[in-house]
Amino acid sequence: MSATSPPHSPLPKRQKPNPTSPSQAPSQSIEAAMSAAGETPVPVTKVSAEPPLLIKKLSDKARLPTRGSAFAAGYDLYAAKDTVVPGRGKVLVDTDISMAVPEGTYGRIAPRSGLASKHMIDTGAGVIDADYRGQVKVLLFNHGEKDFEVKEGDRVAQLVLERIYTPEVVEVKELEESVRGAGGFGSTG
Repeated sequence: MSATSPPHSPLPKRQKPNPTSPSQAPSQSIEAAMSAAGETPVPVTKVSAEPPLLIKKLSDKARLPTRGSAFAAGYDLYAAKDTVVPGRGKVLVDTDISMAVPEGTYGRIAPRSGLASKHMIDTGAGVIDADYRGQVKVLLFNHGEKDFEVKEGDRVAQLVLERIYTPEVVEVKELEESVRGAGGFGSTG
């Protein structure tokens, strides 16, 4: 006994789009209905995209920030010149760029995970306010014993744009109790 497939309907043939058909062009059918009713369609302004991150190169050594992947949260920042971060020391690394972050945001300079995990290089003091227009520099800390060489063009940190929330500050006599209470460092496990 041979197995057979259950009967099925043939697939419908593809049809070319018909611009006069309401199912193919809903905006045209709406316009036709409005015209028949004696009304004129009102154009709608398209919602604009997010405002851009504006970058000014301060030298020919400067590089625009880039994202490492489509879903990367941050933009890589690049060194504009060779620099040495001394062992157990710190240094400011020039990027030779200035920027204007979009209104309602600030830029946070964050470490690159590879530098931190492989070379013990971390970043510090990295807030770029929306009204700052000076050169962006990256403060690098070397937690290792050996000096760390930064070459021109190396990715030294990442810039993450974060939204700002600045509510009014209100002094109160007491705060509502919470499950955690005043438990601080290490109190949750």
